[in-house]
Amino acid sequence: MLLAISDCIDRLNVRLGLAVGWLILITTLVSAYNALVRKVFDTSSNGLLEIQWYLFGAVFLLGAAYTLQQNAHVRIDVLSNRFSASARAWVDILGHVLFTLPLIGFILVSGWDFAYESFRINEYSADPGGLIRWPAKALIVVGFALLGLQVCSEIIKKIAILKGHSAPCQ
Repeated sequence: MLLAISDCIDRLNVRLGLAVGWLILITTLVSAYNALVRKVFDTSSNGLLEIQWYLFGAVFLLGAAYTLQQNAHVRIDVLSNRFSASARAWVDILGHVLFTLPLIGFILVSGWDFAYESFRINEYSADPGGLIRWPAKALIVVGFALLGLQVCSEIIKKIAILKGHSAPCQ
């Protein structure tokens, strides 16, 4: 049953990760438009600059869980490649339980207050023409919640490996 839950989490993050890839194109188009308008018409928009930052942040925050699911985060392969599959599973489980999950928990608690307060006061950028801030701050909570789910999925898969189940497809 846990592997079925893990599979659902994986599918969610794969779909979201592939969709988030399109934000890179949108960010590039907004950046190019902003640069063109600034150079050709000698004008600029704080709103356009901020949407670039929001989109850029969304790519990283919403794509982190997909990156973990794809095993694409930075690792010290020189060492981990020398370990057996079960030793790698133990290292991953301990790393996630001792470091990753507590950090995610801290960021979720802090980020919730951070985003909620911004929403409560309807916070806008201090820059003229700037954007509303709470959606960008809420992305922190959403991104880390998805990452937390994916960490739980990875722990489930590593435990399955330790129990002798074949490694799930990535």
